[in-house]
Amino acid sequence: MTLPTNSDAGRENFRTSVIQLERPGDPSVFGEQTRAEAAEIIARYPIGQSRSALLPLLHLVQSEQGYVTADGIAFCAERLGLTKAQVSAVVTFYTMYKRVPTGEYLVSVCTNTLCGMLGGDEIFAALGEALDLGDNETTADATITLEHAECLAACDYAPIVTVNYEFFDNQTVASARELVAALRDGERPLPSRGAPLCSFKQIERQIAGFHDAETLAPDANSTGVPTEVGVRLAVERGHTAPSYAVERTDRRSAENGAATAPPTAPPTAPPTATPTTSAHDAPLNTSVSDPEHPQDSGGDAKPEPGSAATAGG
Repeated sequence: MTLPTNSDAGRENFRTSVIQLERPGDPSVFGEQTRAEAAEIIARYPIGQSRSALLPLLHLVQSEQGYVTADGIAFCAERLGLTKAQVSAVVTFYTMYKRVPTGEYLVSVCTNTLCGMLGGDEIFAALGEALDLGDNETTADATITLEHAECLAACDYAPIVTVNYEFFDNQTVASARELVAALRDGERPLPSRGAPLCSFKQIERQIAGFHDAETLAPDANSTGVPTEVGVRLAVERGHTAPSYAVERTDRRSAENGAATAPPTAPPTAPPTATPTTSAHDAPLNTSVSDPEHPQDSGGDAKPEPGSAATAGG
C-alpha cells in the first residue's frame, strides 16, 4: 500500500482536490519560530515587494510539514497580504511544491531528451518496478517518493538521478537500484557532486535560506571534468570574453562618436570603459535597513489599495 499521490488525489478533480480548496486552512498551526523565520525571509526583499518572498516562504512551510498544505497556503497568504487563490496558483505551477506528503528522500529521475535516450526512461521504469510506485508516489514506510523530472540541468552527466536535489551522475539501471535499496536500508550514499544527503525537510530549509552545519557542505565539489571541459579549452586557446557592462559601454561610445564626429576627424584613443548603471542598480531598502516600514517584516501584512492582492478571493 502506498501513501496518497498527486495522481490518486486528482482522478476526480485534480486542481481542487490536491490543494483542498474546500478547506479554509489554519495559519495558526505554525509556531512562533516559523513566524520569526518567515519575517526573516520577508525582510530580505525590497520595501513594497514583500510578495516576492512567496517562493522561499513556501519552501519554509514545506520544510515544516513535508508538503504544502491548505494551512501552509493560508499562512503564506496571511504573511504576505495575498489571497489564498494567488498562493495556490503558485503552488500548483511549480513542481518543487508538493501537494501530497513526500517521503524522507525525493528520488528524481531525469527523462528529458538526452537522459531519456541514454537510459533515463529505463531507470525510471526499473525503480518504479522495484519500489512498486508510479510517478509522484511514496512508499508505505514514507521513505522514498519517486518522480520523473523533465530536466535536472546536468546533461553532461546523463543519465541523472537526484536524491533531495543532490546529484548521482551517469546512472544505470543497476546503480539506481542499488541507490534506492541503500536508502531504504537507512544508508545515505554520497552523491557524485554536492553536499552529503539530508532529509527532504532539511533540504527544504536550505532552499528557504536557512543553513546549518549539519546539512551544509560549503566545500563540496559541485562540478567535474565534463562541466569544466569548455573552460579548459578556452584557457588553452586563449579565448576571452568581455563583460557585458564593458561590451555595452564600448558599443554605445562608438555609436555616439560616429554620430557626432566629423567625417575627417582624426582617430582617437579607445574610450575608457565605465560600468553602465541605471536607477535599477541603486541599493534598495528592505524592512531591515528601513525600520520605518514594518509592514514588510512578516506581520499581518495588508494588501496595498488597488493592488492585485485585493482582487479575488
